[in-house]
Amino acid sequence: MENISILEQAAKSNSQPSPDAVVAALLAAEKTAKKTKVRYDFNQLIGHWQLCFITGTKKTRKKAGIVLGAGRYIPQWIAKIQIAYSAEPVAEGEENSEIGKVENSVKVGTIELTLSGPTKFLPNNILAFDFTRIAVKLLGKTVYQGFIRGGEARETEFFSLSVGKQAFFAYFMVENGIIAARGRGGGLALWGRV
Repeated sequence: MENISILEQAAKSNSQPSPDAVVAALLAAEKTAKKTKVRYDFNQLIGHWQLCFITGTKKTRKKAGIVLGAGRYIPQWIAKIQIAYSAEPVAEGEENSEIGKVENSVKVGTIELTLSGPTKFLPNNILAFDFTRIAVKLLGKTVYQGFIRGGEARETEFFSLSVGKQAFFAYFMVENGIIAARGRGGGLALWGRV
């Protein structure tokens, strides 16, 4: 319970525990989730989430040096970084509550960049995703949107690919106001509900 309290504080911009305490709480929560084998479902992720805290792997920290350190809060005054999950409608009579859409948006000043694409949530709490589309807004008006890097073809094959060939987050904590995951590259991330 103490770990959840630390992570909830970290997700609030007004009272932030030390980065070391947040990393320790994330690692403890991940260890607990592995022991208890808790199973989440995609519906628990649906909504908008503000990125609050990230770590890199030892390899990426070595490359980034002092910039990333062992863990870092995302300064809200510089940029708003949000991830949003939504359910995708399925064919009538079909039920698949584990597929959806992801939108990752970064807003700096008057510019907003959004990457989006399909997701699939697996029984081991892994959410695979692909960013296949881009939208750019300036002063709230869309100035460009379309597929990126062969996105149309990648969307078509997304559900047939194995997770080993896709980007993913392995969620180990999904609470009412916070979610936490380890990325494919090994870094940890913490988001707070918007």
